[in-house]
Amino acid sequence: MDTNKIYAEHIANEYSKKETSKVNQLRKLDAKAKRPACIFAYTFGIISSLILGTGMSLAMGVIGSGNIALLGGILIGMFGLICCGFNYPMYKKFLQRGKDKYASDILRLAKEISEEE
Repeated sequence: MDTNKIYAEHIANEYSKKETSKVNQLRKLDAKAKRPACIFAYTFGIISSLILGTGMSLAMGVIGSGNIALLGGILIGMFGLICCGFNYPMYKKFLQRGKDKYASDILRLAKEISEEE
């Protein structure tokens, strides 16, 4: 085998214009519709968990001491729990908003793909 020829073809493939298939376009649109909801859910969930952990640390006396730290820790921990509880419904709302935004493009492309086959 001629390794120079194989190497030249490999380099040429890297620089050639790639055609995107409709299935890849559909996959990218689907990811584009879901990405903002996932980013929000992960970010909000992490922040809520950190708030909950801070409240627990205050309530157990790991951070600070006294009745004020205990009461503040309980209140902060409850706020963190409430935020954690709202994370999933908010995720579903953001996800539905993203799906509604790209629904027409996704359905049109899916119809084109199904009619080709």
